[in-house]
Amino acid sequence: MTPPIRVALADDQALVRSGFAALLDAEDDITVVGEAPDGEAAVRLAQREKPDVILMDIRMPVLDGVEATRRIARQPALNGVHVVILTTFELDEYIFDGLRAGAAGFLVKDTDADELIRAVRVAAAGESLLSPTVTRRVIGEFAARTRDARPVRGLDELTAREREIVGLIATGLSNEEIARQIFVSLSTVKTHATRAMTKLGARDRAQLVVFAFQAGLVRPGWA
Repeated sequence: MTPPIRVALADDQALVRSGFAALLDAEDDITVVGEAPDGEAAVRLAQREKPDVILMDIRMPVLDGVEATRRIARQPALNGVHVVILTTFELDEYIFDGLRAGAAGFLVKDTDADELIRAVRVAAAGESLLSPTVTRRVIGEFAARTRDARPVRGLDELTAREREIVGLIATGLSNEEIARQIFVSLSTVKTHATRAMTKLGARDRAQLVVFAFQAGLVRPGWA
């Protein structure tokens, strides 16, 4: 039997935490293993429990969600912990920083129950919450505020094909769609994407998209 997905909740509002906990614990394949009222407590909780997923509020006392995410992402022992940023607004100025810090994606707090549960399962599987209609728009919005491309370590190591695939990933295309567009196999796309993440030091697909915008491999509005 597959063990349940272990989820931790970090939010300074107890009502929010209890609401999410009730929804998630009602699922047979999900269990809530702990709660934290601030970012510092969230980091300690991650170290202690090593959950599969942390739902992390951005604005919290003591330590905000972005810095908490960054501290978790920097610890090799916590590589299996996938942070999903929680925000009140889709266009939140801190979301881009959260993704850059290592978050796997983000959720708007008033998302419906089915979407919340789906997001937890997606993140736990090691996939990124990269909705072409939401996440890409957020990344593009804040990347657009930096007119010039920023240096990204490892960019020069990418092959031409890897650059192409990273750019296509950043437009919101799935591996299957990329394979069809450039006439290669699905396994070839996955291999190039994995190699690109390794060279760029990206934790996951979400961070790969952030790096693509920073490096100018794709610009906001390009599809």
